[in-house]
Amino acid sequence: MTSTIWAPWRMAYIGGPKPCTGCILCALPCEQDDRAHLILYRGQTAYVMMNRYPYNNGHLLVVPYRHAADLTAFSGEESLELLRVTGRVTALLREAFGAEGFNVGFNIGRAAGAGIADHVHLHVVPRWVGDTNFMPVLADTRVMPEYLNATYDKLLPCFRGEADERTPCSSR
Repeated sequence: MTSTIWAPWRMAYIGGPKPCTGCILCALPCEQDDRAHLILYRGQTAYVMMNRYPYNNGHLLVVPYRHAADLTAFSGEESLELLRVTGRVTALLREAFGAEGFNVGFNIGRAAGAGIADHVHLHVVPRWVGDTNFMPVLADTRVMPEYLNATYDKLLPCFRGEADERTPCSSR
């Protein structure tokens, strides 16, 4: 029996315009189109955006505005905000999606798996007990149960503090 997995967002990436030259993590917050770039929060020295090619629904990136390839380049204030925002992100994902745990980390340098090696960013991947099934193990395929824009619409009110009884993080 043949199975089909629906992943229509991939064609937008394959056929869509490629980013301008330079660092995409520097360019996206300057363009002021948060929804198009999946930016959920803007802090003083860092911002939060959804990963366009997530490992799980709710996979977010905490990104310093300053372009640097190594953590040693950041000031104490920048480092502290990265940690504080990461704490807020995990709390919101726990409320919004019932996340039971998180993979949180930096891939520093291409050898460590960094897709954008010149601009440090932190990955926050929500996890649930039993969330790994046969698809990634046997077929090297991930199944995403929700479109990115639907996830964005769920999370944005949480980050803006506008949650109400209809949003998944309304218990805040």
